[in-house]
Amino acid sequence: MAKKIPEQFIDLLTSKKSFAHLATVMPDGSPQVTPVWIDYKDGKVLVNTARGRVKDRNMSKNSRVALAISDPDNPYRYIQIRGRVSNIREQGADEHIDALAKKYLGKDKYPFRQPGEVRVIYEIEPISCSTMG
Repeated sequence: MAKKIPEQFIDLLTSKKSFAHLATVMPDGSPQVTPVWIDYKDGKVLVNTARGRVKDRNMSKNSRVALAISDPDNPYRYIQIRGRVSNIREQGADEHIDALAKKYLGKDKYPFRQPGEVRVIYEIEPISCSTMG
């Protein structure tokens, strides 16, 4: 069952340039953590990556994830979200990474795109949340 993000922490997912530390599960069951840019829409956290990366492979095989998101202005204020990938899509992913580049870098286009790269959006449905601050 989906969990609603507490209203007083939505800014960490939307208006602030907060990095999320995304934990995924490796095939051997060990954890893997990557800092990522995030977006929030319709109650879901959106993560954009490229096909073939470790987090892409992990989330494609195991939908369980966790995110730790600290306030860039106050590291003692944070939200931790455990959830599951509820949707994976390539449609709109190029435009989405450009929007994230605008939010995080102030650039109109994502500057780190590689030739032949296929972008993908992972929609994460929150299952549980804990907060501090």
